[in-house]
Amino acid sequence: MSTLRIAGGLAVLLALGACGEKPQTLTHRKADSPSWDGTKNGFVARGWKAGDQTSWEDQMRLRAQSQNEYVRAAAKPQ
Repeated sequence: MSTLRIAGGLAVLLALGACGEKPQTLTHRKADSPSWDGTKNGFVARGWKAGDQTSWEDQMRLRAQSQNEYVRAAAKPQ
């Protein structure tokens, strides 16, 4: 009888725990300006000029090449 009460208590706790879940809705952030226009904080890459599309593309290309495993593996001595 004791195990039946414990099982029932656990079932009630699990059922009540589901009531506290927050709704999960999909939200979209609308980008109203191009990425290269700038940022309001000081956390930007060195050498990047706000509002310059060419500078932005150069920084993105440099970042992609830094994460390229083929380039990184070739630079390591064996």
